[in-house]
Amino acid sequence: MAERDIDAEIADLSQMLTGIERVLEPDKLREQVAELEDQAVSPDLWDDVDHAQKVTSRLSYAQAELRKVTELRQRVDDLPVMLELGRDESDADAMAEVVRELDELRTLIADLEIRTLLSGEFDEREAVVTIRSGAGGVDAADFAEMLLRMYLRWAERHGFKAEVLDTSYAEEAGLKSATFEVKAPFAYGKLSVEAGTHRLVRISPFDNQGRRQTSFAAVEVVPLIEQTDHVDVPENDIRIDVFRSSGPGGQSVNTTDSAVRITHLPTGLVVSMQNEKSQIQNRAAAMRVLQSRLLVLRRQEEEAQKKELAGDVKASWGDQMRSYVLHPYQMVKDLRTEEEVGNPQAVLDGELDRFIEAGIRWRKQQESVSAS
Repeated sequence: MAERDIDAEIADLSQMLTGIERVLEPDKLREQVAELEDQAVSPDLWDDVDHAQKVTSRLSYAQAELRKVTELRQRVDDLPVMLELGRDESDADAMAEVVRELDELRTLIADLEIRTLLSGEFDEREAVVTIRSGAGGVDAADFAEMLLRMYLRWAERHGFKAEVLDTSYAEEAGLKSATFEVKAPFAYGKLSVEAGTHRLVRISPFDNQGRRQTSFAAVEVVPLIEQTDHVDVPENDIRIDVFRSSGPGGQSVNTTDSAVRITHLPTGLVVSMQNEKSQIQNRAAAMRVLQSRLLVLRRQEEEAQKKELAGDVKASWGDQMRSYVLHPYQMVKDLRTEEEVGNPQAVLDGELDRFIEAGIRWRKQQESVSAS
């Protein structure tokens, strides 16, 4: 690489980081960190556990964001000094180190740029994700369980707290549906690009003839409701049913009549919860998820020209957004972004960042096209 190219790349990299800094605003991040630190040391913080967890989560995220952008700025500003020293001493090793640092910083800054693309109204919210098995019988139910594990492993890899709210087990294996929360800032902005139909192709472990099976599962993502959203749900608009929680394969040992199903009569939306310990807790969790879905529905009605990603998903042929192929070859491919990898097991174990980042960029491009 010619020296003048290195100079130009450093300048371009610095300019890219400056653009990111304009969006992230490090000074405001410092103010946010200071404010959250004051809240975190309040003696009555843990009187409200949910609020305390939100404060500590937001503090951790803001500290990480600030640390990331300030360290990157320092490293980018150090590059010209490293380059000058390498030239003055005609040190080939030093010049090679500059190139390595430049390449690493380019990757890190590109990753940080993803954060600046999350500017939607609800992008910074926590997320509520629902997975439903679709066409494909028992293989589809098994696939739904595989997807649940995939997302929980993704959250674990990032240190995000995830809580399963409801699971409805299929008769033979797998899940009919599952709902979980990801309690981290910008969880909705990131996971919302995962909404749609996912398709699995493999040799079915449930087929005694070893035939290849195609199955589908639908993923719905909505932002978690907050008190400021004012989504009123009149008592007359809902029906509440109480039923016995279930385990895998219809197991009913040590279960109680604490599971709750809420039906919103005007829209037909149904939310069920059974993973909390009491009927009151399950009812509160179900109402929160119902309000989250009604919030998205309200935004869909207000801005009908914009397709919200938590909309209707059929989970069948012709509707898929990503394919997971385990046979006759190994590949995961996103049909919107063309992003693909040849290691589906790694993806199913939670290595989703490539697909999520590509999805965020694709969504931004689609928004730009729609606006032009």
